[in-house]
Amino acid sequence: MKYRRLGQAGLMVSELSLGGWTTFGESLTDRQLTRDIITHAYESGINFFDIADIYAKGVSEEMMGAVLKDFPRHTLVISSKLYWPMSDEVNDRGLSRKHVMESIDKSLQRIGTDYLDIYFCHRYDEETPLEETVRAMDDLIHQGKILYWGTSEWSGTQIQAALDLCERYNLYKPQVEQPHYNMLHRDRVESEILPVTEPNGIGLVVWSPLASGVLTGKYDDAVPDDSRLARFDWLRSSHYREEVIETVRRLKPIADALGVTRAQLAIAWTLRQPGVSSAITGATRPQQLDDTLKAIEIELDDETLRRIDDVIAAVRI
Repeated sequence: MKYRRLGQAGLMVSELSLGGWTTFGESLTDRQLTRDIITHAYESGINFFDIADIYAKGVSEEMMGAVLKDFPRHTLVISSKLYWPMSDEVNDRGLSRKHVMESIDKSLQRIGTDYLDIYFCHRYDEETPLEETVRAMDDLIHQGKILYWGTSEWSGTQIQAALDLCERYNLYKPQVEQPHYNMLHRDRVESEILPVTEPNGIGLVVWSPLASGVLTGKYDDAVPDDSRLARFDWLRSSHYREEVIETVRRLKPIADALGVTRAQLAIAWTLRQPGVSSAITGATRPQQLDDTLKAIEIELDDETLRRIDDVIAAVRI
């Protein structure tokens, strides 16, 4: 495994991280298989495990935490997130000080740890003053409940506004942004996010580097019944379009020429971006990780990157 700094912070994270979105507690409820996957990830050098309270309404935190507690805590980087409603209660959502302070304690209890390495604001909260949120995150760091805080799916303008507030009031700044980023969803990150994060030493931990599996080629001919696109209509409508699938088919000769899979090619492409600290991957069986892990050894030369750009230039999801 290779490791990168979280932006300009001292924290080192594995280039590949294991996430719990749509798997642990949702598509995967077998606790022994969950243990096998997470253990295999850890033994393969993955030290970064990404969760959120909203994933299976807390069950993902519980399932992953039950395994992670068996490993030495100092060897782990654990993150979770808050924002989305966890109940029908009017204050059980968003980034208000009340919700931040209550949510961190609930996440720590479910995961079974005394602190989080990273706590993400899962979206920007238009209904809460930004200063209220930023001060709450700063307080959590001072309390020792989190070590770093970050944003997820915030705009460049919103991240800059948070940085400006932190500078003005001498508060801990966000250290990481978690955006959607892959070959077919790149424009926003490259044109709007990176120009803010890179100069300010903020790392990117990107989700969906395989475009929910589309970039693996598994949807070349049809949508498998047990796949993510079969379960989520909103994903299928945006990802399963003929021009998208044809673009992915055209990536196969490039991958074949390198002797790699399209999944490995897609992850290597994501990691070629120096502003990326880690790419979050998912798995429903340990063997999936073995294929994914090989991506960190792939070096893409300029000619290969040019060929990829030619293929993906006109298609976005």
